Amino acid sequence: MSKLIYKISPAELWREAEQKGEFGGAPVDHASGFIHFSTASQVKETAEKHFAGQDDLLLVAVDEDKLGSSLKYEPSRGGDLFPHLYAPLPMRAVRWVSPLPLGPDGHHQFPPLPS
Repeated sequence: MSKLIYKISPAELWREAEQKGEFGGAPVDHASGFIHFSTASQVKETAEKHFAGQDDLLLVAVDEDKLGSSLKYEPSRGGDLFPHLYAPLPMRAVRWVSPLPLGPDGHHQFPPLPS
């Protein structure tokens, strides 16, 4: 079983990517020169730190084995290794997409996350 990594994306931006057949990244990704991903153990903190209070988001699960050598794990927040993709994300690598709604407590409500 291959490992999943996760991308949080505004729904509108993701829907545009689905029509193009690949996701080129959000503005923060363009600024960094790579597409930011998180592991299952990192993604909730990513949501709190970078997407607090934002609605209309999607959680995208990606099969890292389908990304090849363009995927690199590099130190980031707190020295943790985060997955960074130095290429557009092909839709063939996406395993599933799920809404990421805000709950009554103001925090995002995640589906169960296999790693």
